[in-house]
Amino acid sequence: MPSFPPPGAVTICEINRDLVAADALSDARAKDAYGDVLGMVFAPIPFQPEALLPSREPAAPAADQVEPAETAPAPGLAATISEFFRRMVFPPLDPNLLEEFDTQKVSWNPYKHCLAFVSGKNQVTVQDFEDSDAKEPCILTSDHQTDVKAVEWRPNSGKMIAVACKGGICLWSASYPGNVPFMKPGITSSSSSAFPRGSGGQWILVDVLRGSSAELISALCWKPDGRYLASASCNSPSFTIWDVSQGLGTPIRRGLSNISLVRWSPSGDYLLAAKFDGTFHFWETNTWTSEPWSSSNGYVSGANWDPEGRVALLSFSNSTTLGSIHFSSKPPSLDAHLLPVELPEIFSLIVSRGIEKLAWDASGERLALSFKDGNEMYRGLIAVYDVRRSPLISLSLVGFIRGPGEGAKPLAFAFHSKFKQGPLLSVCWSSGWCCTYPLILRSH
Repeated sequence: MPSFPPPGAVTICEINRDLVAADALSDARAKDAYGDVLGMVFAPIPFQPEALLPSREPAAPAADQVEPAETAPAPGLAATISEFFRRMVFPPLDPNLLEEFDTQKVSWNPYKHCLAFVSGKNQVTVQDFEDSDAKEPCILTSDHQTDVKAVEWRPNSGKMIAVACKGGICLWSASYPGNVPFMKPGITSSSSSAFPRGSGGQWILVDVLRGSSAELISALCWKPDGRYLASASCNSPSFTIWDVSQGLGTPIRRGLSNISLVRWSPSGDYLLAAKFDGTFHFWETNTWTSEPWSSSNGYVSGANWDPEGRVALLSFSNSTTLGSIHFSSKPPSLDAHLLPVELPEIFSLIVSRGIEKLAWDASGERLALSFKDGNEMYRGLIAVYDVRRSPLISLSLVGFIRGPGEGAKPLAFAFHSKFKQGPLLSVCWSSGWCCTYPLILRSH
């Protein structure tokens, strides 16, 4: 049976399909549950949740505003596409949707036990769990960094963070005695970035990749080799590929609808770009050609790739059925087919209107998702699934994660991409805590 946290309890971790709960957040309880196995405890981090809360629910389009139109599969795609995805809908973009949409607000350093997350309207919090002297997290703020929407660590670069905000992308780099990063000329020192006392280092704002002054950068994704950064704005019809070392950005495909997310595949061969009108493109990044797809079930609310980069798993804002895109040939081919992935528990137990957020562990073993509405018993919980890929994706419900505080809801969550002991999930809760949950731990 799936694990269900008792009312009033908070989840601590998962151990072999059992989600352990306690009466309250406690480092001592976490140490008893998993500390001896991992050799460390991930203490919860307080933050300011008001900046991450949507002002109100986005208005649903009226029935007479939505006119589905029959569409044929795009050339080169497999002919067999589920009826679930065969009709296109283009709902009008509600401004409040931009506040509710799940951007990359939580990010783990791929090679360190170092977590960064959006913790306020203009700030990012960084917690280094490996630094025994850093009892308090570091707060990154700058005059250049306003209306922060997303954050992501740069691969293969030590400690560098990209922060999406109004008018551009702030690049922060860790500085230690004897290892001072290069700062681009013209970047002012109006930044607050000192490490906690005793750590011997600081964060430096080394560059600002500037777009239009009115553009609010809301989505980021690094190419896995760390050379290029893809960014998108919720109020712009194109996405940009940045050569970070040169500070140069190339806009891709102007004239499309507003872009909501970008996701690079693990191999770097493909880039997924999704839009608020329910359409999404898979781009082949050698020639920068693409194939369009469409959904009649709202916009793509979440997306992740499998470890090999051959399957993309997507959730949709108005559906409790996921979609898995399977590429049938090696890159640069864009031939692919789509299969629905059912979540019967969400439909029957929770009575949800759709999936709100999705995160898939980089090992492919665990899937976490939150959902819209739901009955009182399940509201605000995160569902955790065991994932099998042999060769098609199948899901088995492990249980539910409950956050701290009465009525807490998940605002953002993400997995560590290279945690050796198993999936590691961090969640920012509306109660003002960022909590980390080790999953599928094995004691042997």
